Amino acid sequence: MPPASIAVLGGGLTGLSSAFHLSRRFPEAQIIVLNKQTRFGGWVRSDRVQLNGSGETESSVLLEAGPRTLRPNSKPVLELASIVAEGLYQDQIHLLDLKSSLITVPKTSPAAKNRYLFSPEWPGIQPIPTSFSSLLFSPLGRILLPAVAREPFRPRNRPPHLTDESVNSFLARRFGVKFAAMFGSALVHGIYAADSRKLSVRTAFPTLWEAEERGRGSVVAGFLRPKKQKVEEYYELGDVPEAMRDVSVYSFKNGIGTLTEALVHDLRQKNNVKLYGGVSVTGLRANPISKKFEVSISSNETLHPTHVVSTLPLPRLRHILSPSAHLPHLTSNPYSSVTVVNLVFPASSSFPLHPAGFGYLVPRPSGGYSSHDSGILGCVFDSSATASQDSSRDVVKLTVMLGGPYPISPEHLEVPTILRHLSYHLGVQLPEPLIVRVHQHQECIPMLGVGHLDRMAELRAALHREPWGGKLEIIGAGVRGVSVGDCVESGREAGKSWTT
Repeated sequence: MPPASIAVLGGGLTGLSSAFHLSRRFPEAQIIVLNKQTRFGGWVRSDRVQLNGSGETESSVLLEAGPRTLRPNSKPVLELASIVAEGLYQDQIHLLDLKSSLITVPKTSPAAKNRYLFSPEWPGIQPIPTSFSSLLFSPLGRILLPAVAREPFRPRNRPPHLTDESVNSFLARRFGVKFAAMFGSALVHGIYAADSRKLSVRTAFPTLWEAEERGRGSVVAGFLRPKKQKVEEYYELGDVPEAMRDVSVYSFKNGIGTLTEALVHDLRQKNNVKLYGGVSVTGLRANPISKKFEVSISSNETLHPTHVVSTLPLPRLRHILSPSAHLPHLTSNPYSSVTVVNLVFPASSSFPLHPAGFGYLVPRPSGGYSSHDSGILGCVFDSSATASQDSSRDVVKLTVMLGGPYPISPEHLEVPTILRHLSYHLGVQLPEPLIVRVHQHQECIPMLGVGHLDRMAELRAALHREPWGGKLEIIGAGVRGVSVGDCVESGREAGKSWTT
């Protein structure tokens, strides 16, 4: 029996995606989205900031506090953008016009081809090799080339009955300790803001695990062998894939927030959807008599939906459940806190402030994470990747990410301290910034530890037992993955089991 009413807990990207797809799947159901903040969108935040121009003119820059670019390989995101855009066209509302709002970075551009690493072993940031000649002459190539070349000849060394391991353990086992410490830790810093020695490889990078199995012990051989053909799920993509041909990453003129704003706008037009901002969920209980849920909210009201989708952080969900309601593994994974610092500088006419490219990542320090380190996980060269978002070409934008496994103090976030570390990394003396924006995201990224997939399978099994009876779904970054694509796809899958 389809749901009569649905409460969606959380109004971030996963919650908005859930409400959007649920409203299409169950057009007769009443859907309520409850969000603690008055602003919807969660960690997605795009702000346009005005600059003082010469004379009477003004210019502006677009600053992202959360995700800033998207990859075209995520079909759920492309579908979502396509459907929302199509619906807005029909209503003659051009909030999201893909053809005019889309910003793409071609695979041939420096922002797509050039990525860097910083290590105190060498001066300045080093380009990650992308050609055979660069492999031969790059300091990083001396680690990368032998690690990859020798991997197919390493014996199969996955321990029997091993069902998961850390990213660091996997890469060290197949490519060597130095490779894992240098490249693996930097990659995990950039995506998960986590310690690669604690992150689950099967959860974070399942293609690596699958390639090792396909290659009979060799990851490289596995990637060279064809995958088994899977039944492709249908996505309503329209002509969007054509626009994404030969694209490395993309965004919108007004940032990733364009997508969440379009979702909010679309949902507000639907008669069966209500968005409530500034409302905290204080309790969640399944009533075995009424076969409905009791959702307590901060206004001292109690809602009684027949079904619930929770996109809340798992520890937060555990906090609002009644003491008698036990669900496993809600507090198994810690969450990383990340500080995002947007810096806007005047462009230099004498020398560039950074090389052409997407940005650089910083591997974990050899001595372990310490408060004496800079705390910097990486830096994005926004001026290269998304320069067309800005109306001024006389500025340089950088975005710095700090925190994660590093202990961060107020001193780490002082502008002179950040500038000193960046100047050392880039090998240039950075000028005083025109704009500084600091966003401290507390416990924003779940650290999906070893064994996460098994734990989530146990959680799903518990949700199908009483008192939940399959009517409560728990989704979001803490369950499936942290990328924009993961969050959108989780929302797309919400409620599919309720159709039968």
